[in-house]
Amino acid sequence: MIEKFFRLREQGTTIRTEITAGATTFLTMAYIVVIQPLVLSGAMFGIETGLDFGAVMTATCISAALATVIMALYAKYPIVQAPGMGENFFFVLSALPAAAAAGFTNNWEVALGVVFISGILFLLISLAGLRKALINAISPSMKNGMAVGIGLFIAFLGLQNAGLIISAASIAEGPGGPVLVPGTLVKMNAQFASIDLIIFLCGLIMTAVLHVRKVRGSILLGIAGATLLTMAARLLLQLFPDLAGHAVFAGSKLGTMFRFADAVFSAPPSLAPTFFKMDLAGALTLQMVPIIVIFLFMDTFDTIGTLVGVSEQAGLMKDGELPRASRAMVSDAVGTVIGACLGTSTVTSFIESAAGVEQGGRTGLTSLTAAMLFLLTLFISPLIMMIGSYPVITAPALVIVGSMMMRNVVKIQWTDYSEAVPAFLTILVMPLANSVADGLAMGFIAYPLVKVLSGRRRDTSWLMIGLGLVLILYFVFVRGSAG
Repeated sequence: MIEKFFRLREQGTTIRTEITAGATTFLTMAYIVVIQPLVLSGAMFGIETGLDFGAVMTATCISAALATVIMALYAKYPIVQAPGMGENFFFVLSALPAAAAAGFTNNWEVALGVVFISGILFLLISLAGLRKALINAISPSMKNGMAVGIGLFIAFLGLQNAGLIISAASIAEGPGGPVLVPGTLVKMNAQFASIDLIIFLCGLIMTAVLHVRKVRGSILLGIAGATLLTMAARLLLQLFPDLAGHAVFAGSKLGTMFRFADAVFSAPPSLAPTFFKMDLAGALTLQMVPIIVIFLFMDTFDTIGTLVGVSEQAGLMKDGELPRASRAMVSDAVGTVIGACLGTSTVTSFIESAAGVEQGGRTGLTSLTAAMLFLLTLFISPLIMMIGSYPVITAPALVIVGSMMMRNVVKIQWTDYSEAVPAFLTILVMPLANSVADGLAMGFIAYPLVKVLSGRRRDTSWLMIGLGLVLILYFVFVRGSAG
């Protein structure tokens, strides 16, 4: 029955491969189970938002599972969904202050209402087929550029999580107070003796070697190996506390972030503090309209970028078009609506889905496996939180996946600058702006402008031209004014 429903042979995959791929994707994005409640509760920023940590964690797992099940059974793509990074920061740092500035004392409930409404709008647009039309209007060079950009974004994220790439920005006292000293924004961490980098490099080499030798589940095995190495290093630090002052352990993430699980099983935290607590009346006020628009744009472009990029990587594009694109979009939109009802920010497709695709995942069985693991996480959260609390463990997987996605760069029409320049801008901006959505927006603005101004208007559609103009207005009047 599984074979018939997902057409595994037709996609050149097996049940074992799909399950391995699903587990791989889940482990590379399991950090969201920990990060999402840390962000939404305000604990990450040392503030109190009013959102309950445990309720947000439960909402995260359930919304991710439900949205991914819809993607698995309705759209049948190996794409996993969960509350998105970027949207969650915007929720806390922009939506909550905007609601408070508008005079609302229940600002987090208003913000959840904003997410709910943006999800409904997202759903209506998806059902109308507008986003499917947009995907089909994107040129092959742009589609491959999106895949490469996401690959660089993932790899850059992995290098940052590992501590190999660190901030180079410095602050100095100026006449009017602290000022940012001009210079390089990031640099490489030369402290290769750090335990964080030792674990990362060992995990990276282990994963790469297994991948080169074509060992099934190489990325998953790499994560397992990095976890065991981390546990051994942490145990050594506990047995010999004096090592904390040694250069290898001094200032490491291992000592401050990683903790052994206190148990294997635990009861899920109650969902009651956030369940159906959104304030729709407050969200529909004039002051909150720009926030709704921003959430809608962020979700739309994050979804399109991930869907096209991962599908291109998996070879699921047919003649430049993505079959069942509208179904995938509906899955994403319904996930956002469900997430708001449960008490979490925008649910979107995760770029880490590329990790499962690289392990051979080609059908909805991959995402169904990940969905089941999200539900299981509710009962084994101590173990998942142990792995997710130390991002160095999954950093090698992100770098390997990013390197694999770079192969799409040869499919860009580099000899046609009207195709190459917008694709290049998309690739460049995604990692540097730390946003898939912003990278896509830059490419979608540049593409019609270059085409039209170079006298090649017929090479682009009116939909792309209209979108470019809308994006310019969005950045100038909406994004700029909302901060």
